[in-house]
Formats: sequence, C-alpha cells, structure tokens
Amino acid sequence: MIRQSLSQKMLQKLSPQQIQLMKLLQIPTATLEERIKEELEANPALEEGDEYQEVFDLEDPYYGDDNSPSGEESQDYEAENTQDTYEDIALDGYLTDYLEDDTASYKTKDEGYGMDEETKTVPVAVEQSFHDHLERQLGMINFDNEESELIAIQIIGSIDEDGYLRRETSAIVDDLMFAHGIEVKKKDVDSMLLTIQQLDPPGIAARTLQECLLLQLNDKIKKNPEAHTGPRNLAVKILTHYFDEFTKKHYPRLKRVFGISDSELKDAIDEILKLNPKPATSVGEISKSTVQYIVPDFIIINRDGELELSLNSKNAPDLRISDHYAEMLKGYRDTLRGRKTTRQEKEAVLFIKQKIDSAKWFIDAIKQRQDTLYRTMYAIMQFQYDYFLTGDEKRSKPMILKDIAEITGLDISTVSRVANSKFVQTEFGTKRLKDFFSESMQTADGDEVSTLQVKNILNDIISRENKKKPYSDEKLMEMLTARGYNIARRTVAKYREQLNIPVARLRKEL
Repeated sequence: MIRQSLSQKMLQKLSPQQIQLMKLLQIPTATLEERIKEELEANPALEEGDEYQEVFDLEDPYYGDDNSPSGEESQDYEAENTQDTYEDIALDGYLTDYLEDDTASYKTKDEGYGMDEETKTVPVAVEQSFHDHLERQLGMINFDNEESELIAIQIIGSIDEDGYLRRETSAIVDDLMFAHGIEVKKKDVDSMLLTIQQLDPPGIAARTLQECLLLQLNDKIKKNPEAHTGPRNLAVKILTHYFDEFTKKHYPRLKRVFGISDSELKDAIDEILKLNPKPATSVGEISKSTVQYIVPDFIIINRDGELELSLNSKNAPDLRISDHYAEMLKGYRDTLRGRKTTRQEKEAVLFIKQKIDSAKWFIDAIKQRQDTLYRTMYAIMQFQYDYFLTGDEKRSKPMILKDIAEITGLDISTVSRVANSKFVQTEFGTKRLKDFFSESMQTADGDEVSTLQVKNILNDIISRENKKKPYSDEKLMEMLTARGYNIARRTVAKYREQLNIPVARLRKEL
C-alpha cells in the first residue's frame, strides 16, 4: 500500500562559491597564478592592476529594498516583468550607491602579508619529449614499405614514460587493425621491435627489467668490446641465468655457482648498477611527477632571535573591478534616471551586476584564502617555534591537525587543506608543511616526543650501519629501546617503509 507522510530533515549543502573557496584554499601558490588567469579570462569585469581599486557593496536592484518581493511573491513578480515594458526599478539608487560610495575597498593582499620584492617568474623547462626523440630516429631507418613504418610508429606510441613496452604483441596487432585498418602478423611486430630496441637510448622498448638491463649491457660491450671484458661478461651471465638471485642479493650462492671471489662479484655487480632501470629518463625530458620547481607559500625569517612570517604572494596579483564596467554603470545611471526600463536595459544591467558580483566574490575569496593561510601558518610557527629558530629536528614537537584547529578556531578539514601541497621557506631549507604534523610517543622517561624524531634517529642508525651486515628490524628495535624509545618491531618496519628504506637483505652490499 502506498502512503504519504511528512518528515523533516536538516541537510547541509555547500554553495558553488564555498566549493570554489575550498579549492582555492587547497591549491599551492604555484598553481594559484593559473587559476587567477582563468578567472581573468572568464570574467571581463575583473582585471589586474598595479593599484588597488575601490570596490563597493552592491545592493540588489530588484530584491534589495523593503518593497522587494520575496518567497512565493517572487514568482508573481517575475511573471509581471515578462512584458515588453517594465515597471520602474530602483536602478538610480543602486547605481548611485555603487558609484559614489568610496569608503570600502577590496584588496587581494593586506599590509604585512608579504615583503615588497621584485617580481620573479618560475623557469619553464622546454625540452623534446621522449617519444619525439624516438620518432626523429625513424628517419634514419630504411623501411621496406609503409606498413613497416606504421608498425614502428605504433610500437613507439605504446612505450610508456619509463621506456618500457608493456603491451603484448597481440594487442599491438589489434591496435594496427583498428587504427589503420592493416592486418599484420605477430612475427612482423616482433621483428620491428628488435629494430626499435637498437635506437637511442639503449634499453628502450624492453618488456621486462631483465631485458632492459641486458640490452644496455650488450650495447656497452658492442660499442667498446675491450673495456671491462671480464666483469661485463660475468654481469651478462648473472642477468641472463641468475636474475632472481641478483635481485634478492643472494651473493653467497652467486659466488658458489661461478666460483668467484668477493671482489670479482663486486666488479660485476657494479657494472649492473651503472645501468639505467628507466631508460626514458636519460633523454632529458623533465617529468612533472619527479622534478618540480617548488614555490614556497610561506617565508619565515629569523631577525635577531625573533621569527617573522610572511606570505609569498608573487603569484597573486592585485585584482580590481574593471574601470570600463564602472563607466558603463555611470552611463546607465544617467540614461535611466527617472524613467521606466525596457527588457534589453534590464538584461544589460543584470549582466553587469552578475559579472561585478562574481569579480567581487573572487577578490574576497583570494583575500580569505590569504587570511586563512596566514593564520594557520602562524599557529604552526608558534607551535614549532624552537625548531624554526634552531633548525634542530630533535626540537620539533608532536603536532596533529586538531592542535592547530583548536588554536586558530578553524575546522580540521580546513587546516588539512592548508597543509596539503604547501611549502615554507626557512633559513634551513624549504620544508613541506605536512611534514611538521606527527603523532607522539612516550619515552622510557615518560616524555612525549614526535614520531618524526624517532624516524630521524632510525634513518641515522641505518645510514651508519655496516652494509655488509645490515641491521634487521629486530636489531633496530633493540637499539631504539636502548636509547629510551619504547617501540615494537612492527612499528620499526612501518617507519622504515615510510622512509623508503628496504629490508636488511636488500640493503646488503659486498
């Protein structure tokens, strides 16, 4: 049976402006410049200027006064105004308030938010791509027919950013059929693959790491057959027949199989370690995922024992309302004063108002972003004052998002957005903001220390270990316990993985 019932619900919805503000808050300073350029292109009422422009609170000319309709009456109001001639609207007062009030101003920067420095631009690296480098070399190959050239182009296009061909031959055959309508055999693709693998850099188009290293090693032997003959030939045998033992560093077994000494095995291993496991990176293409120009969002300066914080606002230009749009409003004030408005005139004023309101909101959002960033970073600086003063990581305190949220009065999610992808420039280097957040642990003396301090000590111990006999996680736990840090073995393993340090077996060297 179908029944009707009434229920009350409380829902919280974010407006588009709030969503955009959160996005502005999350992006770093380096990306903010592009976001501002997008807004400048989309909104003609917003422009960039050297001086601050006076911008004023606008009252809605249709719903802003006491006689304006609201709620259900607004529907009747809209219906009335679909006629060709409209009732006189209070444009005169609206325009006058906007054009004559010069008490308020909107700025993208407040005083003290940044030092007056010369404008600096981030260098942009312009280099040929890895695939372009390979395609240029195709001009030096004499193809038997057009079909062979299409196969070569398809293979190159299937090589990933590391330089590997991870697609099956059958998949490339299908791609050629769908993309070019040609039917080729697997042996034709395999034959062309051998040709592509001879291109520069050595090791490209390999299907596995083992094949990649062998291609590079054989290329070295071919180009200089008289150099390092013994170690290179031994390295080829190791990679060909005992690759698994090599990756797992089972050195005693390798010495026993080949009947060689430690020094002979070390020379062969050194030849392998000189090879590039990602040959595409040697071309010179700068990958965004591995190489970045870091633009600090905050700058902390130590002036005679006192820390000064400023926002890096180079990429946040001064924004203002367009003078042209202000002149347009002046024209409408003079023209429409004391008479009824037409549909076209109303639409023109609504368009101008929409663009100006959007520009005002964006300027306010930029200002609010800077205010939130400054408040959050100032709280972090005060919380970690000893570290920023001395640069001694042992003086960093345990700090979580909740601590800063309570100090600033901001929501935890807001603090998280500020800390994400932001950097602070100090006299000890540029640091990632989220690295200052860490849990706490208790020492044997009952003191609370940051887990960052424990990780630093763990990293220091491993860096000083004898690589011939690296410490196991159990041994590392005992050494940390002896220093007063009560820590479990699984926690040691977790911290080691977070530091990107392999297990003891993989840290072993000859």
